[in-house]
Amino acid sequence: MKPLLETRDLYLAFGGLVVADHIDFQLHRGERLAVIGQNGAGKTTFINICTGYLKPQSGDVWFGDRRITAMPPRRIVRLGMGRSFQLPQLFTEHTVRECVQIAAASQDRRLSFLRAMDSVVDRSEVESTLELVGLREDARRMSSDLPEGKRKLLDIAMALVLHPQLLIMDEPTSGVASEDKHDLMRIIMSALDQRHVTSWFVEHDVDIVARYATRVAAWISGAIVADGMPDGVLQDPRIRSEILGA
Repeated sequence: MKPLLETRDLYLAFGGLVVADHIDFQLHRGERLAVIGQNGAGKTTFINICTGYLKPQSGDVWFGDRRITAMPPRRIVRLGMGRSFQLPQLFTEHTVRECVQIAAASQDRRLSFLRAMDSVVDRSEVESTLELVGLREDARRMSSDLPEGKRKLLDIAMALVLHPQLLIMDEPTSGVASEDKHDLMRIIMSALDQRHVTSWFVEHDVDIVARYATRVAAWISGAIVADGMPDGVLQDPRIRSEILGA
């Protein structure tokens, strides 16, 4: 089966620091990939290369049949690759509903100072996306007033309203209270399943990884050193020692 996302011999170094060490990687439709590793291992750098924020020094990134190496992020989004950030990227002067509307309108360059927002987006699509992530009752709240967990969900909603094939999430539970992390991930994963979206998330919480991932890739010093089923990777002696601190 052809991978949804693939990298071939991907290499990038900052001075003498290698952050992507000739990486060959494939992600297939329907997978829930968790990426683990210590800070500075290269996880976010790899995301930035795949989403167009960084250009590799060699190698290529493919999304389906398209070579997307160094393609601008906006073009990659329009091809069907969504992303949420460790720090949610919200329009803080707008309401929750308006944030999702702006995201929806941006997909086809429909934003305009001369046209009302309701006239350029499908309102039912916006409302169904808010319902999907449990934010329907918060639609009129200012996004700046949301607690961190709901800010994360709004960031996800802004990606989902664009109907991505793949959603890459950089630490979706960071900054969220421990007792709320599982509820947050349950909502996110349920939403992705309902929209048939393949997912890739960076995570430090081993319990979250074990419960929600179908595959785990472990990073050390710019390289994937283990890749497979969660039980196998999380029980690997090197991974337990160098990443999990066990």
